[in-house]
Amino acid sequence: MIPKGKIANKLKIQILAGGISHERDISLKSARRVADALTEAGATVVIREPDENLLVNIKKDKPDVLWPVLHGASGEDGALRDILALTGVPYVGASPKGARLAWDKSIAKIIVEQAGIQTPLSITLPKETFRELDADGVLKAVTSSLALPLVVKPARGGSAQGVTIVKKADQLSHAMIDAYVYCDVAIIERCITGTELAISVIDLGAGPMALPAVEIVPATGHFGYQERYTAGETSYFVPARVSKAVAERASKLAIQAHEALGLRHMSRIDLIVDSKGIPWFLEANVVPGLTETSLLPQAIIASGHTLGQVYLELAQAAVRGRG
Repeated sequence: MIPKGKIANKLKIQILAGGISHERDISLKSARRVADALTEAGATVVIREPDENLLVNIKKDKPDVLWPVLHGASGEDGALRDILALTGVPYVGASPKGARLAWDKSIAKIIVEQAGIQTPLSITLPKETFRELDADGVLKAVTSSLALPLVVKPARGGSAQGVTIVKKADQLSHAMIDAYVYCDVAIIERCITGTELAISVIDLGAGPMALPAVEIVPATGHFGYQERYTAGETSYFVPARVSKAVAERASKLAIQAHEALGLRHMSRIDLIVDSKGIPWFLEANVVPGLTETSLLPQAIIASGHTLGQVYLELAQAAVRGRG
């Protein structure tokens, strides 16, 4: 259960949203939803672009806390958080180090694996390496070693942009090209079939806790960009339709991944549960989407709490230097 202690609702919160990434529109939608929920809960909220006036606006607005709701590199690679730390104003979300570790999916996989968490076997191929080597030979070796089906995705990025499920060997080359559009490093990962889950982890100051798992069932069978943000394209079940034992196992994995990556306040851990009930880590999101179709808000509501209550307590945790 989420603690229901006193909530100071006099906070002035500056939300940073927009940016120049491929996910700009999602950032703006998320920011509006967060602002509405916080305002309804009694906070004073202003939304700002993280542009050349970033530091000027922070001085002018004098917020009690900053809330970066920026997707893509501009909000998740750690650089912005380094700058925010210089201002001395508390902010919601991952530290620069935690953001960097989670942002690069290939690095995140290594870290969680070292923590004893299962993640699908994969290889990481920088674009230049792929060009310099015998590309056809490399791809044949990949399909022989990892076996089909495979998942190809950019090592950095979100909203499933540039992600392809490869079922036939002749699809792999095109999938690599699609991934390189979004990042100069691609991950080729063994595709684990099963139940796709998203588990949001929040920490309001008393330690990380897992919210109810959201089961994801896209109509197309692939949870891509359109399936994520177009109403009706995906069915969600929360709590997920898995056994209590599997749900507990998956929640434990999510918390372990959150801690292994050094995340704070909130994250969303994406995983898949195979036919044997074993959860596999796929990736961690330090700035989960917060739109009307996003997964973390669904999990909060399923936990029996309001978005405004939880968002306000996350802001409070940041002010207190906890979470």
